[in-house]
Amino acid sequence: MCGIVGIVSSSHVNQSLYDALTVLQHRGQDAAGIVTFQDDRFFLRKDNGLVRDVFHTRHMHRLVGNVGIGHVRYPTAGSSSSAESQPFYVNSPYGITLAHNGNLTNADELSQDLFRTDLRHINTNSDSEVLLNVFAHELQKLGKFDPTKDEIFSAVRAVHERCRGAYAVIAMITGYGIVGFRDPNGIRPVCYGERTDENGRKEYMIASESVALSAAGYTLVRDIAPGEAVYIETDGTLYTQQCAAAPKLFPCIFEHVYFARPDSIMDGVSVYKARLRMGETLADKVQRERPDHDIDVVMPIPDTSRTSAMQMAHRLGLKFREGFIKNRYIGRTFIMPGQTMRKKSVRQKLNPIELEFKGKNVMLVDDSIVRGTTCEEIVQMARDAGARKVYFASAAPPVRYPNVYGIDMPSASELIAHDRTVDEIRDQIGADWLLYQDLEDLVTCVSDVNDNIDGWECSVFTGDYVTGDIDTAYLNRLDEARNDIQRSGGGDAMSGDNGVIDLHNDED
Repeated sequence: MCGIVGIVSSSHVNQSLYDALTVLQHRGQDAAGIVTFQDDRFFLRKDNGLVRDVFHTRHMHRLVGNVGIGHVRYPTAGSSSSAESQPFYVNSPYGITLAHNGNLTNADELSQDLFRTDLRHINTNSDSEVLLNVFAHELQKLGKFDPTKDEIFSAVRAVHERCRGAYAVIAMITGYGIVGFRDPNGIRPVCYGERTDENGRKEYMIASESVALSAAGYTLVRDIAPGEAVYIETDGTLYTQQCAAAPKLFPCIFEHVYFARPDSIMDGVSVYKARLRMGETLADKVQRERPDHDIDVVMPIPDTSRTSAMQMAHRLGLKFREGFIKNRYIGRTFIMPGQTMRKKSVRQKLNPIELEFKGKNVMLVDDSIVRGTTCEEIVQMARDAGARKVYFASAAPPVRYPNVYGIDMPSASELIAHDRTVDEIRDQIGADWLLYQDLEDLVTCVSDVNDNIDGWECSVFTGDYVTGDIDTAYLNRLDEARNDIQRSGGGDAMSGDNGVIDLHNDED
């Protein structure tokens, strides 16, 4: 999962891009990058680390220009090399940089085609570089010195024909502007907004989540439709066009469960309201299954589940308490290698308040259960803190299948719910009672405010992949690739210092 942003403004965009990336930091903490454009030159800074660590004053001063794009990276398949930080750049045609959120399911095939047929070299293991070169090649095929909006849209149309999987993209073309587009299934989110400068000129921002727009003073116009492209010229002129033959809107439901900020609106759905409803439906399931329950208090596992837990407690007429204090300087545990490291990280990440646990029957609420390692440790921590009984509720259904659209989830064999019953999972994590959200209820929670949504990408729960190109052989190859990376210690063959680079002059 990654975060992307692009701005066309009447003034320098470096600070606005930086601010937007800090708002989108939850979408990726591995690497960050910004590239701006001025006087026929790109200015780039990207490196591993959080936004605040990658960009210093000296870098910001050199990121000049009124047009730019940015990216925060969450690595998939175990790679954390700085060579794969974005945006990526190709010099032909025109000079193009690109930031991408998602995952191409036919990246290997495309990479071979690019080399053998298009005569383009891919320098990293990133599918984002593959996508950039496909877009660049399709533009180059047109052979136009001065591309029009229709020709840019034609290149996007060709990208849709060649690329499969999930992708939300922002690309910047030297001297012309930025183009944002979304895969024909609309799996990954992207939207755009506008504001007016002091001279009455329109300025535009494209971003992964609406919260980045509102934080910068932009008004959300709408989400980019599946298959649609938005092209904004450097003078602020905006064009849109549908570029896919048969688009369908199937957004990733896990965005609402876990990844998105609660103050975002995605495809017309408030993430906050959706999570409130998840808490309500969980409470209703408690009443159905155990109307005479003995729950004393409801507690969230910080932070994503707080909204659902709060509403669950309210609907059940129970106390809501913060039982765990979170150390915000520890990374996400489900992407950490090795069970021992993950268990250690949980103890470093959360600290129980014994006063809230002692002698009580506690209902712990989390957004989802992936490997189960975290849940097992948390249940034990609650017992160690004095809880009499420990119940556990998941705002999402059992995660039984890997994600192939940009979320770095484990292989099926590592998922605690794969080939296990709910009772078996309960015993595995050590809870006295385990409650999962029903998939039908989850879909209702996120669907009842937007009739334009054709369905939801729910493959982690069902094993049904909306792109229709995922089979057992593909998942086995993905599993083997993950195992190879873990055996080799992760990373890439490439490494290097990604300082601020004037891409036309190569000075630092």
